[in-house]
Amino acid sequence: MKLFIDTANVDHIREIASWGVLSGVTTNPSLVAREGRDFMAVLREILAIVDGPISAEVVSTQADDMVTEARQYYELSHNIVIKLPATAEGLKACSRLTGQGVKTNLTLIFNPNQALLCARAGATFVSPFVGRLDDISTDGIQLVRDIAEIFTYHGITTEIIAASIRTPGQVVAAAKAGAHIAYSGRIRPLIPVESVHLL
Repeated sequence: MKLFIDTANVDHIREIASWGVLSGVTTNPSLVAREGRDFMAVLREILAIVDGPISAEVVSTQADDMVTEARQYYELSHNIVIKLPATAEGLKACSRLTGQGVKTNLTLIFNPNQALLCARAGATFVSPFVGRLDDISTDGIQLVRDIAEIFTYHGITTEIIAASIRTPGQVVAAAKAGAHIAYSGRIRPLIPVESVHLL
């Protein structure tokens, strides 16, 4: 299972990347705003650090606008993956972008039906929200397991990103459940105890 980090803090990304364990990054305009930075500038810095998928989330809500926004990000590098919401408009944008050779990450997955729709629309990745589901007493790891079973049975190549991982135990559970990738917005699940000063 690959490890991604969900952040716009370039120092954290650089530190984790220096260990040789980081396969990719996910970020969004809200995370960048917290850092007080320009979104495009942060994407350029991340691209210079990580040679892997960098998910950049759109803020538009209509498919046409999502595609326009996505093309702007994708022009920076073919390592950019467009993060889209698992909505009807997101599915439309996903299908169009996939047809143009642009990789996509469909996020806000809360049930297997959403994951299947996104995969059939051409999503490169789907992101079931493990931590957020666990927050409302729903088994997020079971959702990963269900999606993995469906994808395996039907030969679907869309990769599963276990998103919003909160604890080291969830990293292990996601790996055992069939997730291809786990990401955390918190560094703690991905780092040894002696490095918690980064938090």
